[in-house]
Amino acid sequence: LMSNIIYRLRENPIHPRHSLLDNAPGMESMAKAMASIAGMLIFIGFVCVNASIHEYKNGRFSAQGNSFFFYGGSEGLYANNTAAPKTNSIIKFESITFNRSKDSAFRHQEMEHNTGLIEAIVFEIRDRDKIGGSMSVGSTALCCTHDLANADGCTQGEIIVHPSDETGWPKRIPIVFRGNDEVAIMPPATISVAKRGMYNLYFMFCDPKLKGTVINGKTIWKNPMGYLPGRMAPFMKFYGFMSLSYLILGLIWFLQYVRFWKDILQLQNCITAVIALGMCEMAMWYFEYTNFNATGHRPIDITIWAVTFGSIKKTVSRLLLLVVSMGYGVVRPTLGGITSKVVFLGAIYFVASEALELVENVGNINDLSGKARLFLVLPVAVLDAFFILWIFTSLSKTLEKLQARRSFAKLELYRKFTNLLAVAVVLSVAWIGYELYFKATDPFTERWQNAWIITAFWTFLAFVLLCVICTLWAPSHNAMRYAYSEEIGEDFDEDEAVSLTSGDVKSTLDVAGRIDRKERRVINTDVFNLAE
Repeated sequence: LMSNIIYRLRENPIHPRHSLLDNAPGMESMAKAMASIAGMLIFIGFVCVNASIHEYKNGRFSAQGNSFFFYGGSEGLYANNTAAPKTNSIIKFESITFNRSKDSAFRHQEMEHNTGLIEAIVFEIRDRDKIGGSMSVGSTALCCTHDLANADGCTQGEIIVHPSDETGWPKRIPIVFRGNDEVAIMPPATISVAKRGMYNLYFMFCDPKLKGTVINGKTIWKNPMGYLPGRMAPFMKFYGFMSLSYLILGLIWFLQYVRFWKDILQLQNCITAVIALGMCEMAMWYFEYTNFNATGHRPIDITIWAVTFGSIKKTVSRLLLLVVSMGYGVVRPTLGGITSKVVFLGAIYFVASEALELVENVGNINDLSGKARLFLVLPVAVLDAFFILWIFTSLSKTLEKLQARRSFAKLELYRKFTNLLAVAVVLSVAWIGYELYFKATDPFTERWQNAWIITAFWTFLAFVLLCVICTLWAPSHNAMRYAYSEEIGEDFDEDEAVSLTSGDVKSTLDVAGRIDRKERRVINTDVFNLAE
């Protein structure tokens, strides 16, 4: 039964933002809805303080079987590698209060001692079967009944917990109402965690008369190395590594850029912008995680800046790949009539990506995720698929044009570019398959320590792809040979036809010389001019 509760929460996590995703609009208003959500989340971010501190504000209990529960949080906690017990991971309860209804309170006399019991249950995910008992074949219960008390030895009216004799886990903390008080205050408590694992916290009660009770307060979760939740902790080192990698790439690119600045193409300016955005994004994420780990609070403004830099970088990168694949600046000078379509696609992708990243990062501290984010994941996935389809369709046409015009230098470059994208797509599809397998075989997040690799792979793949593109289009003294030349058009094909049909070696050499001179007479170095 506890497994069912955990799985249900994993698929539909209880979260203040959950209502924003209910009653999703149709695809025709998808962009408007995502923009509204992004705006609301940004506003929420500036008026709320988020941390590795789980705050409860008038949280209501949900019925499950013969019990009522409130989900208090879930995080991966690491074991202490030293002998000092003071550096163990901890779960700290602060200012926890429970307010029951007046009707429930007035049923009792002022002098009564225990008039309502609520229990805080903390357990490691692998101990989930130690909570609850069997009522009959195929039936389980979380609360101890009269029959279970006789058969199982539990205390009637309490949550059934079977703690280990060796470790004492799962942990149980009782909170009681006195007399006809409407409020029960939980004494400050700290649970020390010495064993690595994914820990869950639930507040539960069995008495139906307490229905309508709400919880307020907060719990603080801290690892030995800081406040970062377990699944987020590896990202601090990862983003530090990626920041250094982007810095090295940017330095190498800048030196080449300065060296051949007179022969720089507009494409190379776009690559420079992508590198700069990547450096800013990685630096922002590293600073955000470092600050979060040290203080326990996520600086919302930095999180939003990091998300925005990342969304801009993703959008510009995809548009850059699309425009390069179309061959503009190589076989044609401008995008012409499809400029508005390309810009519109980029704008929609930016809004979708920004909304998704805000939902995943602003205010998200639990180590659980579920179907609630599907509404925002789906548009991004569809747009990515559309980008891939358009890119490879455009590449096919560009390769055909270069083959027909016998532009061997450009053709060789585009073949390498096509192979690069093909390998990237194959790796992406394979990784998506692995990600689905990983999530399908780990429904309770028991392999939480390796979950960060799923997200980190995409960041690393994008960096590798950028490095290869920087190699293919590196600034050099002969970069202009890849730029579009107006004179290399239909007359180019005529010259080629003459050279292939004529038996005069001299005329062939003359034609070759003219072709070479035409390739050098570049009239438009603005490779990616998006003007109509």
